[in-house]
Amino acid sequence: MIFQRAIRRELLNTVGAVFTALFTIVMTVMLIRILGEAAAGKIAPSDVAAMLGFASLGYLPVIISLTAFIAVLTVVARSYQDSEMVVWLASGLSLRQWIGPVLSIGVPMVVITAALSIWLTPWANRNSAEYKERFQQREDVARVSPGKFQESASGDKMYFVEGVADDLSKVKNIFVREAGQRDGVVSAEEGTISVTETGEKTLQLFRGRRYESAPGTPEIRVIEFERYTLVLSQSGRDLASNRAARALTTTHLIEQPTPANLSELMWRISIPVMCLLQMLIAIPLGFVNPRRGRGLNLMIALLLAITYSNVVGILQGAISGNRVTFSMAFWLLHLSVFLLSVLLLYWRDNTNSHWHPARLVGSTRNFFLSLRGTSA
Repeated sequence: MIFQRAIRRELLNTVGAVFTALFTIVMTVMLIRILGEAAAGKIAPSDVAAMLGFASLGYLPVIISLTAFIAVLTVVARSYQDSEMVVWLASGLSLRQWIGPVLSIGVPMVVITAALSIWLTPWANRNSAEYKERFQQREDVARVSPGKFQESASGDKMYFVEGVADDLSKVKNIFVREAGQRDGVVSAEEGTISVTETGEKTLQLFRGRRYESAPGTPEIRVIEFERYTLVLSQSGRDLASNRAARALTTTHLIEQPTPANLSELMWRISIPVMCLLQMLIAIPLGFVNPRRGRGLNLMIALLLAITYSNVVGILQGAISGNRVTFSMAFWLLHLSVFLLSVLLLYWRDNTNSHWHPARLVGSTRNFFLSLRGTSA
């Protein structure tokens, strides 16, 4: 059918343009943030490309969902603005017949969004967390660039080394500042990194001095040593111990339905549902009066979409705080939005009906005005 082919073609073109714009903006922001983290020593510079890839997978479900909504809204609004909708409606078509072409493009997007949200995004979050944790768990000296001051992961030490061996086992001319009850500065000609029997990573310093001072006192104690040991990291630290719920698999969330896990599950399942419902509600929300412009209607539509997303976030917090059940939050929200989309579509599709609320209000007003005129 000509109508369906025309709508599909325009939707595809609009989806491509909107997705490209949104993806470029998000990736630019993420690249700046990741480069900042690399410069601050939170991630390894060699991991920037991998972290950017994980971030893109994490944001893709939201980008695709927003793309679908904006694309449908834009195409419907343009059809009204250019009076194409008048031609379609005059030829006997109704606004409900937009649902078919919209779903033919939208269903594949919903499937992709579901796959990303339920499987790929948790995988990306898990790998991103592991990359960061591995880097933070590396011995502090191994993260120090020669000729550059670097703070330790715990924040209580500051390192400076003149040179580091290729295998990261030896350092030359090392300077360490320790913060505590007695501030200390340690300097040594060389040091080696070793692992004790209990699994602790230590830095053995040779032929150096330690300068100690107590805060608020002018006293400085100088200690010369042949060997000095610094503990770099404790043993037996599990990389997954502090992993957030968003990095867990969906199967794990279902098998262990704690409030935090159910809160994350609410978001993962809601993303594809939001993608579908936002496309449906965009059809009636795209109405534009060509004489008045389309700014106000589009603003209202975008505010509704933002509100929808924020309500999901609010319900996540309620589930996490055990104030509402998962089933109640999920079904109440999405069924309400579905019913709203049906009501708006009926409202817009039956504008010329004698029983349309707007026409009833107008008729009632005219009736009272006529009564007032008669009494006068």
